[in-house]
Amino acid sequence: MIDMKKKNLLCAILSNTAIVALIAVLFFVCNPLPSSVAAYSPIYSGDKEYGSVALMFNVYEGSDNVEKILKILENNRITCTFFVGGVWAEKNIPLLKKMAERAEIGNHGYLHLDHKELSARRNLEEIMLCHNLVKTTCGITMNLFAPPSGSFGDDCLSVCADNGYRVIMWSKDTIDWRDKDYQLITKRATSDIQSGDLILMHPTDQTVVALPYIIAAIKDKGLSMATVSEVLDGGSSSAASRPGSIIRRVTV
Repeated sequence: MIDMKKKNLLCAILSNTAIVALIAVLFFVCNPLPSSVAAYSPIYSGDKEYGSVALMFNVYEGSDNVEKILKILENNRITCTFFVGGVWAEKNIPLLKKMAERAEIGNHGYLHLDHKELSARRNLEEIMLCHNLVKTTCGITMNLFAPPSGSFGDDCLSVCADNGYRVIMWSKDTIDWRDKDYQLITKRATSDIQSGDLILMHPTDQTVVALPYIIAAIKDKGLSMATVSEVLDGGSSSAASRPGSIIRRVTV
């Protein structure tokens, strides 16, 4: 009798658990998460079917090497995305304009601060200082933000989402700022490369040496090179490349 009661109790518990699980599934199916949740998420890679990867350069220094990178891009008839720091861009306006003619321009903050540690107000200030500088000088409304050192927090993500920005990370990090070895940089950029990869680099001396090898390896894989926006959106044109786009503003 006791065993039968235990058996009945166990069946009841399992039955109730199954019912609760079913209710939970139905709740999330009928009440999907708001689209704003996706807007708050950082992006690590792009479209897997588009057949392209993005070369990304975070720029706070290395103006001479930026010139060399632009020449390599031109010679290979490809493009990339430069994420520019505002304090650098302000001192290199002619070069910034030249970059904007050849490539996509993204936002890398103004002073290369740790955006995870900044308040919402300071995040907004850092991002918009760079944003307004590029818009004023180049007529471009940026909508991609690469947080310095890849550091971001909830305030950074929410400020970016509220102001029409997508937060861009990477799928391949060359760590070229630390390791001055063009062969290692090339390997990190191209090993197991696939469509949608976002390849992070900086305008260092060894990156300039590595870049032709990186481009050749990508082409050998049957992949093309496009801007970050194109890789994310499967070839759609980027709002960041069109002058005069409207971006929302918030007060924090």
